Amino acid sequence: MGRRPGVAGPSPTTVEDDVRAAIRDLGAAGTLDAGLATAAWEESLRLPQWDGDPVWLHGDLLPGNLLAHGGRLGAVIDFGGLGVGDPAADVLAAWAVFTAETRGLFREAADVDDATWARGRGWALCFGLVAEHHYRVTNPVLAAVAHGAVAEALAEYGSEAGS
Repeated sequence: MGRRPGVAGPSPTTVEDDVRAAIRDLGAAGTLDAGLATAAWEESLRLPQWDGDPVWLHGDLLPGNLLAHGGRLGAVIDFGGLGVGDPAADVLAAWAVFTAETRGLFREAADVDDATWARGRGWALCFGLVAEHHYRVTNPVLAAVAHGAVAEALAEYGSEAGS
């Protein structure tokens, strides 16, 4: 599968072949609108890349690594993807954890610029497409999280593209 998509890295383009294979195969299986996914992915590739100083990243901010108690975040676990890079890699949580109704709260708290937010959606697509494709048989729980991230990212992209 190449580099794990959630790991801190220069950009989602490091796994572009894997993303395109996932779009092809998931589209053929009928679980994905391949045209919409391709358009969203290609738009994310055209975004300006991070040119600031690298920042510390968790690299794997997914529901299974976020522990809540009483409706509040209590802990973040699994630091196997810890590294430095583009802050957008951790912004992917906006689509992997939050819904359209709650995503704005995350964005406000994250306080990122529009370009970082857009790259975060690209990271969410990258993670979601590759992970769903890779884990759909061996780890259906992670594949479901991945599918949800893709669905959220594509819904948001589709609503913006239709505006």
